[in-house]
Amino acid sequence: MAASLFKWFFLLWHPLYISVTEINHNAKDKTLEVSCKMFTNDFETTLEKSAHVKVDLSEPKDKKLTDKLIAEYVSKHLQLKVDGRTVILHYIGSEKEADGTWCYFQVNEVPVPKKIDIMNNLLYDAFEQEINIMHVSVGGEKKSTRLNYPDVNTTVEF
Repeated sequence: MAASLFKWFFLLWHPLYISVTEINHNAKDKTLEVSCKMFTNDFETTLEKSAHVKVDLSEPKDKKLTDKLIAEYVSKHLQLKVDGRTVILHYIGSEKEADGTWCYFQVNEVPVPKKIDIMNNLLYDAFEQEINIMHVSVGGEKKSTRLNYPDVNTTVEF
């Protein structure tokens, strides 16, 4: 009982700031499928700070503007190089799930990668406690890594 109370008080006073990015290589389509999940309230705070406008990801008043803000923010704060070549994240869309928001991107024309360099500082501009976890899958092999603020760069090799 005491342990669960401590855990509850700890989470109340020391919130968790975390995002998860999944990068999956689709060999058939020669694409990278990129999904980012962030706590909705943290993402809204960050987008508002970045764009200087009120953002509601649950019920956006202007979906087109919200999509533009998401695409621009994530593309600036999550950048990939595949085998030394900088690639472009193409925004597919987003969806809200419980207390998180998923953002979906695709990178076209990617043969089987041997090395993926990742620059990820999602939400760092709003939260110095941010932890960014990344799961990368290529050819059925999955590798995971994380970046703790202020670290922004990592490399995954297959």
